[in-house]
Amino acid sequence: MSSVPDGKKLVRSPSGLRMIPENGAFSSPFSLDEPQWVPDKECPRCMQCDTKFDFLTRKHHCRRCGKCFCDKCCSKKVLLPRMCFVDPVRQCAECSLVSQKEMEFYDKQIKVLMNGANFTVTLGTSEKSESMVCRLSNNHRYLFLDGDSHLEIELSRVSSFQILTEGFTPGEKDIHTYTSLLESQYITEGGNSRASGMLLQYKAVGSQDLQQLKLNAREDNKTASAWLAAMHKVFNFINSLN
Repeated sequence: MSSVPDGKKLVRSPSGLRMIPENGAFSSPFSLDEPQWVPDKECPRCMQCDTKFDFLTRKHHCRRCGKCFCDKCCSKKVLLPRMCFVDPVRQCAECSLVSQKEMEFYDKQIKVLMNGANFTVTLGTSEKSESMVCRLSNNHRYLFLDGDSHLEIELSRVSSFQILTEGFTPGEKDIHTYTSLLESQYITEGGNSRASGMLLQYKAVGSQDLQQLKLNAREDNKTASAWLAAMHKVFNFINSLN
């Protein structure tokens, strides 16, 4: 059994209903705090088109940035999973575009990672390896590895990661795109190769010593390759937040 709590509670904020972790310490590393709304008295005009607010032209606050807009400039209602809203919420045009792009991240990459994939796992420099299912925890904070043993790795404690591809050794040509990692497993001159594994360095909870973990996908395992490509995108996303 996992030691990571997944309990959630429904709360009502000025922006809408949110489903948040019961313990705030276990919130997703991708989460955003609700912004402070610009006070009504400080925004007599739309902060986008400069339309003056009056009895007919009402003001609305973007749930993502907290700025004040007229209905025309803040009419879109878009899902905002990074703030744990249950329903789509009102956002300005600029924020809604960002949120829509993030929805693809949640709908595709996060779902792939939570479904998990099978790998051969090697710890440190050990010559022994174990077949394990690796998946992202429900709160997105941990990698769970389950086989004969169980291992939990907190994403925030991963100090480095490297996607391994067929035909390349670690450290060689390790700059990949999400798309290239899903290409054919057959390597051609000037072409791309399928993701075949991942090398992680991390610090276990309560320790400052670096530990190493290597995941190897089984031959021609498309599910594992898709999982690795999604993890590549997740780590890039986390790095962009730092």
